[in-house]
Amino acid sequence: MRSQAGSLKSFINAQRVGHLATVDAEDRPAVVPFCFVFDGNILYSSLDEKPKRVSPERLHRAQNVRRNPEVAIVVDHYEENWGELRFVLIRGRARILHSGREHARAVSLLRRKYSQYQKMRIDLRPVLRIKPWKIFEWSAK
Repeated sequence: MRSQAGSLKSFINAQRVGHLATVDAEDRPAVVPFCFVFDGNILYSSLDEKPKRVSPERLHRAQNVRRNPEVAIVVDHYEENWGELRFVLIRGRARILHSGREHARAVSLLRRKYSQYQKMRIDLRPVLRIKPWKIFEWSAK
């Protein structure tokens, strides 16, 4: 069982992008690609400095999480050989971290995974914290 969990964590972290689903004020789904890291218990994603039209707090995903913290994430691997397909669906509860130990740890983990974050001031930006309550994995193998 432990090796399976380790394999799941490794698979999730090997993926460079996931898809985050939130629900807006009109109960409509909203999905965005996002960069993330998974420590085996919690997923973290920075509301980073990539070009955005609004401040981090006004991003739709941040507003949606404040209204309804229930989120879904899909992390997948695609190949033309469909025998290699794999995906993970994560349902969880999100909140926004602005500072503190957990925020600093999340920043460190994100910088380790994404070299682009080395030059960004993500330590000054909010971090999305997602605690999974259900993880479903599917593989063609």
